[in-house]
Amino acid sequence: MLQVNSLSKTFSGFRAVKDTSLEVKKGEIVAVIGPNGAGKTTLFNLITGILKPDSGQVLFKGKDITGLSPHVICKTGMSRSFQVVNVFQRLTVFENVQVAVLAKEKKTWNLFTPSKKLVIDETNRTLESVGLIDKQNNISGALSHGDRKVLEIAIALGGSPEFLILDEPTAGMSPEETARCIELIRHLSKKMGLTILFCEHDMELVFSISNRIMVMVRGASIIQGSCEEVRSNEAVQEAYLGGDATC
Repeated sequence: MLQVNSLSKTFSGFRAVKDTSLEVKKGEIVAVIGPNGAGKTTLFNLITGILKPDSGQVLFKGKDITGLSPHVICKTGMSRSFQVVNVFQRLTVFENVQVAVLAKEKKTWNLFTPSKKLVIDETNRTLESVGLIDKQNNISGALSHGDRKVLEIAIALGGSPEFLILDEPTAGMSPEETARCIELIRHLSKKMGLTILFCEHDMELVFSISNRIMVMVRGASIIQGSCEEVRSNEAVQEAYLGGDATC
């Protein structure tokens, strides 16, 4: 579903991403791991069009999307959540997701059809799928950190994507919230059929749900393989995992 070929990006002489390649097959959950500053978020920004690469190619479902604008890439079936929570703080949970569904449906409101009457069923189904239906009338800014992270995933789902990119989905979560997020990712993969690419520092989470793992060090991908292949790779152990990862 996703093929990244020799992608590179330089900022003021610093090569943040260096000839990085990545493959994600349909239905997989693939993790990207690496130390802070390894280039994971920059890679995601290049894939989703937030940044334009200096060289390399991004293919999505066999089509070249290299350097396209984020909104154009979103329409192809790819959606994303961010490392820092990015929601409309003053809107309700329902309204946040409704905005995403309206954008997908290319609908707007007018004097005769107020927004509160549009895409109600679609929005409720999305909230139900992530476990936020009981909080649909809550103001988003008043949610717990964990619920706001889940809401951002719901917003991403509002566009009915086939491919979901999650940037550190459990960052700042409590152990209970993290466990809930793990189950949500499994649900999105198994029950909703989404292909998922994510980066994460929680190694227990990574090894528990990933089909394959790609490791980045200093901007370059050093291996992509199964949990066992990554765990046993000496370069990975020396550069990042310290030999303590378990599968």
